[in-house]
Parts: sequence; structure tokens; C-alpha cells
Amino acid sequence: MLVHIMELNGKVALVTGASSGIGEATAIGLGGLGASVIAVMHDQSPRAESAAKKIEESTKRGGGSVHELYADLSSISSVRQLAQDFDTKFERLDVIVNNAGVNHWKRVVTVDGLESTFAVNILAPFLLTNLLLGKLKASAPSRIVSVSSNSARGRSMDFDNLQGERKYSMLGAYGQSKLGLNLLTLEFARRLRGTGVTANFLHPGVVRTNLVRDLNPVAQAFASLSTLFFASPEKGARTSIYVATAPELEGVSGKFFSNRKEATAPEESYNEAAASRLWQICEQIAGI
Repeated sequence: MLVHIMELNGKVALVTGASSGIGEATAIGLGGLGASVIAVMHDQSPRAESAAKKIEESTKRGGGSVHELYADLSSISSVRQLAQDFDTKFERLDVIVNNAGVNHWKRVVTVDGLESTFAVNILAPFLLTNLLLGKLKASAPSRIVSVSSNSARGRSMDFDNLQGERKYSMLGAYGQSKLGLNLLTLEFARRLRGTGVTANFLHPGVVRTNLVRDLNPVAQAFASLSTLFFASPEKGARTSIYVATAPELEGVSGKFFSNRKEATAPEESYNEAAASRLWQICEQIAGI
């Protein structure tokens, strides 16, 4: 399939979860197209340092640059600090790729008393994107790209158990978090009509990522073996890069993509009442 992408010289692209997996591959790809890549990483670990070097090599070849910012996306104050750091250092934002995600085999509570999967996969992209909307609007045409998953299929938002307070399962929490991201992305698309800022979401495929690090040892061993048959992060990043750069998607908003083609999202993603309710809940929790 012939895929068109555009050069990103002079453009600024922020990618969360850039220290490994699809996020790292996405940052490398955008850097190779000439973007100034803002690679958001959890900490300055050896893994993050290795990823930063690879992204830097790619941006040098493409004529762009890379800047690392660090944030604990499970913490509301850390997400706010990340947005402040970005606002202080950069004058524009052309693309934000909300890629970071977690998947815990048991219920984990954050410093804010939130369930971690909800905090990182739903609340963090919601809050960060809202805090950076001023930059996105000023840089329009600009794009919001959300990395979702087909794990959302067959799910519905259980607002009585939104954070696994009554019952927690790894697959249930992850699938619901990706559905929540879908709902919020489509709500961004509706609220941003006419601003020049688009919001789309995607399924990257079944990809080898570091999500298995959050599983228990037995599940981790099984998952690691299974992932030998999964696609590489580089292949998984192709749709993210496509949605972030394709010229034919200029002005296209509120769409779902898979394998670099428009597709039909999980049915519940289009539930506007659920989206509005989740938006209000996230506003209240995040304090915006």
C-alpha cells in the first residue's frame, strides 16, 4: 500500500512513552522526518537513555532535533509540571501522540489515590492534552493522536467500577481504559471543530511492547513467549506516524485507523453520553 507522509521540518511533535516500544519507534520515525521531537519519558533510566540516543540519531539524519522531558504520568502534579515545562521551553505544538500506557496484573494505587491504569491510560492524556490545547490551537493545523487498542472491543464503561474499586481484572481494566481513551478522543474531536486541531485514534496492531513488565512472573513469562509472534514496535508505530503526518488527513478528525487505513472503532466508542460523563469525571478529578 502506498502511504503518503509529509516532511516535518519546523514542526514540533510530543510523544509520551518514548523510552521503549511503539513510543520510541514513533519518536524515531517522526524525528527522521525532520520534526523537533519532544520525547516524554518516565525517568532517566538506562533504557530511556538508550532510546534517547536512537531518537537523536534519527533526528540528526532527518534534520530535526530531540528533547527529553520526564514525567510520572500516574501523578496529576507531574503531568501538570510536564505541561508547564513544555510551555516554558517550546513555542508551538503541531502533534501530540498520546502513546504511553500501563497494564497491571493487580490493582495498583497512585500517589493521588487513583487506580494506575485509569490514571495513566485515561486521565494523563486527557489532562496533558487539555493543558496543551493553547499551543495546539496556536499552531493549527495541528493533530491529537491517541494510541488505543482493539482490547476496547466488546467493552463498556462501568461507571460504578471505573477504577476497579469493586472488582479488578487486568484485561478488564486495560480494555476499559482504552475504550475511555477512545471516548475522550472523539469528545476532543467534537469540541475542537473549527479550531484547526484534529483528534484521531488508532489500533497499532498486536505488537511486542514492554507492557508485559507489569504482569506477574508467570504471566510475564508466558506473554514474553507469546510476543515472539507479534509485530515489531517499528511496525506498530507505522499507523501512529501515518495518522500524525499523512497529508490526506489534514482536517480529518474523529476517525479511527488500523493498519494505516480508516476503520470502524469498537462500537461503544461512539457513545456520546458516556464520553460526556467520562469527560466530566476526568475534569473533576484533574481539577480543570
